[in-house]
Amino acid sequence: MRNGHSSSLDQSGKPIFRGPQTRLSSGGISSSSSGSDDDEEYFVGVRGGAGVGGGMGKRFSTYRGRRGRPWYQSRELQIVGAVCFLALVVRLWHIGYPTSVVFDEVHFGGFASKYIRGRFFMDVHPPLAKMLIALTGWLFGLNPNFDFKEIGMDYLEPKVPYVAMRMLGALMGVAVVPMAFYTIKNSGHSLHASILAAVLVLFENSIVTQSRLILLDSPLIFFTAFTTLAWTNFHNQRKYPFSDDWYIWLFLTGLGLGLAGSVKWVGLFIIATIGTSTINQLWILWGDLRVTTRVWMNHFAARAVCLIAVPLVVYMFMFEIHFLLLGSSGDGDGFMSAPFQMTLGHSLQDSPLDVAYGATLSIRHLGTQGGYLHSHASNYETGSKQQQITLYPHKDTNNDWIIQRKDGTVPDRLEYVKNGDIVRLLHVPTSKRLHSHEQKAPVTEDDNHFEVSGYGSDGFAGDANDEWRVEIVEFEGKDKKAGDQLHTLRSKFKLVHVNMACDLFSHKVKLPKWGFEQQEVTCMRSAVVAKSTWIIESNTYSAYSRNAPKVNYKKPGFFGKFIELNKVMWTTNAGLTDSHPYESRPSSWPWMRRGISFWGKDQKHMYLIGNWFTWYLSSLSIALYAVIRILLVVRDKRGYRDNFRGLRDYYELSGGFFFMGWCYHYLPFFLMDRQLFLHHYLPALYFAILMLCVTFDLACRFIPNRYRLAALLIVSTIAILVFRARAPLTYGSQWTRSQCEGSKMLKTWDYDCYQFPETYAQYKPDPTPLAPLTGRIVQQQEQDQEQKDQQKQPIVEGADKPHDFFEHLLPHSEEGKDASSPLLSKEKEKKEEKEHSIDGKDPVEAPHGGLAQAVKDVGDKQMLEQQEQQEKQKRLPYEVDDENIGEGGDDDEEDEDNDGEQQAPDDVDEEEEEERLDGSAHKV
Repeated sequence: MRNGHSSSLDQSGKPIFRGPQTRLSSGGISSSSSGSDDDEEYFVGVRGGAGVGGGMGKRFSTYRGRRGRPWYQSRELQIVGAVCFLALVVRLWHIGYPTSVVFDEVHFGGFASKYIRGRFFMDVHPPLAKMLIALTGWLFGLNPNFDFKEIGMDYLEPKVPYVAMRMLGALMGVAVVPMAFYTIKNSGHSLHASILAAVLVLFENSIVTQSRLILLDSPLIFFTAFTTLAWTNFHNQRKYPFSDDWYIWLFLTGLGLGLAGSVKWVGLFIIATIGTSTINQLWILWGDLRVTTRVWMNHFAARAVCLIAVPLVVYMFMFEIHFLLLGSSGDGDGFMSAPFQMTLGHSLQDSPLDVAYGATLSIRHLGTQGGYLHSHASNYETGSKQQQITLYPHKDTNNDWIIQRKDGTVPDRLEYVKNGDIVRLLHVPTSKRLHSHEQKAPVTEDDNHFEVSGYGSDGFAGDANDEWRVEIVEFEGKDKKAGDQLHTLRSKFKLVHVNMACDLFSHKVKLPKWGFEQQEVTCMRSAVVAKSTWIIESNTYSAYSRNAPKVNYKKPGFFGKFIELNKVMWTTNAGLTDSHPYESRPSSWPWMRRGISFWGKDQKHMYLIGNWFTWYLSSLSIALYAVIRILLVVRDKRGYRDNFRGLRDYYELSGGFFFMGWCYHYLPFFLMDRQLFLHHYLPALYFAILMLCVTFDLACRFIPNRYRLAALLIVSTIAILVFRARAPLTYGSQWTRSQCEGSKMLKTWDYDCYQFPETYAQYKPDPTPLAPLTGRIVQQQEQDQEQKDQQKQPIVEGADKPHDFFEHLLPHSEEGKDASSPLLSKEKEKKEEKEHSIDGKDPVEAPHGGLAQAVKDVGDKQMLEQQEQQEKQKRLPYEVDDENIGEGGDDDEEDEDNDGEQQAPDDVDEEEEEERLDGSAHKV
């Protein structure tokens, strides 16, 4: 024996059965205290006829169930089809609402726009899910100028294809439901337990909420569930090592690990889970005498390639795509080093290597991504109230400093700055010198931090508090004397204040708004070297020779950019320590002490909160497993053997894997000081739900078969009812204040019930989501419709009214304009058509008036029309004569002709009017 292990494996290659149920190894924490050699077996028992999804070696390829039925007649597939349909309904129902930006859609929707524009940005999460969101937005016509900049921004008017972008996460959320079913089924549990897993995941409010929005948690849970499912399938191929199916499921597990880690770093926890399970497998194999060293090495190599190399390649490949998509300068440049920025289109001219007094320098801080030593014509509002000194991340003329000798002069001939020299730095735009004194720093209250300011003016020689000593701490160059002289880019140095013995220092602390929220610069005693180190990035001086040696940054390759970006992501993520109104600590998550307010508008509220029934039962199952394991170990030490009717090993191994997954996805958050929210618990909740199903299945073994279905129905029904009770918070839909108040089990559930009205009748109709899946097509259709509508509009304002239209064409009758305009004739035709009806309707259809009322209306119209014609005949000749007074000759003849032309239409109109009225009366 290599390590004292023994084995009693089945040599026939047939599945091993344990008691009433197959024994299963899920790669969890195995027990060696059961008193049986079989407890340490590596191979897995296989349920006969597991059907599709069981991952059962050669049986998997037959697609036939236990009774030889075709796969499409499988009861399992019918059940899975039903829960998938329900999942589609639950995830996609009302997905177009809210019709505005919700919670972190501000970030991840905005990142999609930046991907489409190709503008570099910095985020603390790996790029996979963000690129999938961007791809969806691009395919469905997302306008990259829409920036998602604040919660509540409307999606409808700018025609954002937010429904398609939300459906990406929703469909992934749908897929998690059958994966939960098959994960429990593949682990050797009953059909009842598998159905329960699907139902609990399906009707979990918090998972539903996260999967319906443009967020990263749904892809994270999807890839976590996929990896877990692939791993259980791999275990079920244990009897057939190195077979095709064995390699396929092992490779898919590694692929899932890489994809999960490429969504969020929380996905690395599933790597730890699978990694621990793998170590357990290899340890058991090492103790099996029938496994030769060569075979063991093959096992090790296969796992190393699929579970280490494949995830790493996938992770790096995602960043390669990320870099290709974001090839232009953007708002994330300031987080990166100057060499990195050069790959984004930034250019930096070669600078002379040696630094001379009188040169204009830009000095960059190395310890943070704050940028350049900077000043501007604004003063502190605290302390000395002298000019501000800050770090600024972008190139600017306010970053320019002239380096002078100790006395503030510049030599006539070139004199180079050496290590240990005492210098002064003059700010070029404002003529202030870099200065420090016995004043507290503007923000940092530590007694070791002092204010750094800009002080002095033209004609003022300055004082001793302007003096700084150059101390080179690191340099590049083969020459041993390279560290004796200050060099551009090559020398990393400190500036030590001579009088106060403090170092020029900066850290990730922002000034208030009066300081434009730029990074604070202080002078710190006993400063950390990493945050008090600087380099000279640019060095210009007219006295330099053209042939002087010059230097520049080297553009980094992929690996350089990959490593730098991940370092920046790590430090930025760790720096997210600001408080948030809805942040919470890990200790409150298993009991769901509070949720997160996502959105509130139009008397509706979207609030992330879980299904308390599922949440509490799953937490209790985790606690119960831990307690039972401890008690069993203690009892074993005292000579007792609790076997759970032969199911102890089955419970320990299967439940142990899910318990381990929960621990790895939950406990590390206690070590984090950054902002944390309830949604960080969702991957751990998934494992807790699986653990609950294992516990349920174990409990059902102790009750008669006829009651097991009833137990499933009771638990599922309660979960569905609890989900339904808080669905308005999940969907942001209508609710009443009294229902909201009645739903609060804990006072710490701080959703605001006063946002809801007293009754449903107080709600206004919801707007129609006008930006569905096909943004480009809908936009084009709407543009075409707008053009058609514009063509249908009247040419002259007010033309829909005959008298208004007439007044626009004829200023007044006394002006004697031509009344035979074609527009006027067309309007008269419209008027005649209208007068055939009553108020725009056929007289037969006139409401409430009947035939008598219709006849009366026509008679009134006839009388009014006759009066108008008489007035025209009386008034028109005088109007024409008045206009032609004092005119003679040919003009009079023309006027007579015009008079005839004006009267002719009136005569015709009068005859047509009589015929029209007769026709209308006849019709009535």
